Amino acid sequence: MSNAIPVIDEFLGYLKYERHFSPHTAKCYAADLQQFCEFVAVDEGAEAPPTPAPYNTTPAYGAGSAMPGGAAGGVAVDTQLQSKLLKVDPEEVRRFLLYLNRQEYSKSTTARKLATLRSFYKFCLRRGYVTNNPLASVRTPKQEKRLPKFLEIDQILKLFAAPDDGTLLGARDRAMLEIMFSTGVRVSELVDLRLNDIDFVGECIRVRGKGRKERISPVSPSALNALRRYIEVRQRDLRSLQFNQEMLFINKHGQRLSTRSVRRKLDKYLIKAGLDPAVSPHTLRHSFATHMLNNGADLRSVQELLGHRSISTTQIYTHLTTKKLRQTYEEAHPRS
Repeated sequence: MSNAIPVIDEFLGYLKYERHFSPHTAKCYAADLQQFCEFVAVDEGAEAPPTPAPYNTTPAYGAGSAMPGGAAGGVAVDTQLQSKLLKVDPEEVRRFLLYLNRQEYSKSTTARKLATLRSFYKFCLRRGYVTNNPLASVRTPKQEKRLPKFLEIDQILKLFAAPDDGTLLGARDRAMLEIMFSTGVRVSELVDLRLNDIDFVGECIRVRGKGRKERISPVSPSALNALRRYIEVRQRDLRSLQFNQEMLFINKHGQRLSTRSVRRKLDKYLIKAGLDPAVSPHTLRHSFATHMLNNGADLRSVQELLGHRSISTTQIYTHLTTKKLRQTYEEAHPRS
């Protein structure tokens, strides 16, 4: 779909400027809305819609603006599709769910797409573009509860030993792995760290979380040592003056590191350490939370350290710790 849908542009602007969503999250919302638009455009009883084209995730209209009658930059506005979108009823949403089911989307993906639509139509309701929310009576499919994977301490140590910290990139990678496990930061938060976010005296770092919310996270002595080593090697490099002087973690060209690069580096060290290649940067975050709870940390503290808005998000880790307690009980109790 190449034509602009002003109400979607306005919604994306709201996500960016008022909710401060990350570009990646906004892109996911835009893709979900794009697919729903394609469905609505042809829906006459749940015939399969065409494969959706990417929607422009850069909003043409700032948050809080009235819905315009035309699009900037000479892009045509699809007023007919916008009208259909704002007249969607619960039955059409259910047909969309049926379509997703026939396409064999997972329950978690379907739930995410529904969450996007709920957010979009709540926005439209607040702005007065619709009179009721077509998602209000639509239930989200129950999802399978999957416990997050985590690494045991011996596996963590194997992973940390994989990079060669005698080189700039090796020292950087060792420091990144240590920081992820020491603080539980998201990979997006990791690559956003600045040099001046590190407080070696206070043994903590400043983290910019979702929605631009900042938090202070304590850092372990081993992670601080890895950071010192990395910064020392970085400063000794002959090209150091050409490096980005703001960002903490840089790529081989001296510029800001991407989240994709972090994943590629982790994959490399997993193979080298002989660990499960399915481990992701988020697994280190899961490992941080699980080990904290296993060693006596309270749930509220872990919630704060992870930057979770709701404690219910943090509670998934209690299932892991309960499983560990059960295992210990069965191994230790004489009548288990």
